[in-house]
Amino acid sequence: MNKDDRLKIEKIIQDRAAAQLTLAKKRSKVYRAFQELERAAFSDGKLPKVQKELIAVGISIVINCESCMEWHIHQALSSGATEDQVLEAIEVGIEMGGGPATVSSRFALKALEYHQTPKSD
Repeated sequence: MNKDDRLKIEKIIQDRAAAQLTLAKKRSKVYRAFQELERAAFSDGKLPKVQKELIAVGISIVINCESCMEWHIHQALSSGATEDQVLEAIEVGIEMGGGPATVSSRFALKALEYHQTPKSD
């Protein structure tokens, strides 16, 4: 990694920390609620945290959010993801970036319902 890339990533991390501190000092109810949402969304459930972070990596690629990519890659690795798993999540994001998310989500809900409905022989 070259120096400029390292500095860019470190600036993203510093900017995030500074924004979080500012919002905390200003007692932002919205940001506090967002943090609670984040904790709930990424806590272990039917999917473990590591899988949720890998999903977020792919989404971050699709929405082209560098700060999100940095955060969720870090979180994925911290949660036990391997480098190969993160790479695959990035590759899924690359593939999915071409499709409109709203169309995909409508189809995904229909497919989920279809596969949850018992089939008659």
